[in-house]
Amino acid sequence: MLDYSNIFDKEALDYPSYRNLVDELLAKGETTGPDHSEAMLHYSKMNVQRMNRVDKTTALSADLLATLEGIKGKYKFLVITEGWCGDAAQIVPVINKMALAAPDKIELKLTLRDKNLSLIDAHLTNGGRAIPVLLILDEAGNLVMPKWGPRPAVLQNLMAEWKNEGVVMPELAEKLHGWYAKDKTVATQAELTELLRPLSAFGISPQ
Repeated sequence: MLDYSNIFDKEALDYPSYRNLVDELLAKGETTGPDHSEAMLHYSKMNVQRMNRVDKTTALSADLLATLEGIKGKYKFLVITEGWCGDAAQIVPVINKMALAAPDKIELKLTLRDKNLSLIDAHLTNGGRAIPVLLILDEAGNLVMPKWGPRPAVLQNLMAEWKNEGVVMPELAEKLHGWYAKDKTVATQAELTELLRPLSAFGISPQ
């Protein structure tokens, strides 16, 4: 049985430490995970730029801010991610902004997928190890709702359509990030708002 508290408290990183880790690895010609190929290094370098952009340009919606303000109790947000993951680069900074907006209610930590395969294997998406994945825990480390991720539902559906049409990398990545650029985190924020409404409205018990 997974010990979420141990992963969160002893293994996971806060957002600045995660960003520093990605930068430090890139400086050595490496990225997170076991694959340090030129392609993966390229993805990671691009993702640093994407995270910087989202960090600087994204403002949380009034609806999301109100939902965060209404959260009852304190929760731990555990995100499964990797530096080379394009979706993570577009989404993790938004989750970090949520934690910054409600520091008395949310503590955010990030853990690397490939160092925690038992964790991601407990939260697969259509049988795959897709990331990022957001897990919401109570203060005791119990999961309080199903996982969210790896991307907004509308984009998840588009990705399935593109793959069925035979679109492959790098065009698939281009279409993915083109969608994120046009959406400007609106769909991500809307889904996360809905995810958090039960916590804001009346609190929920561990599942």
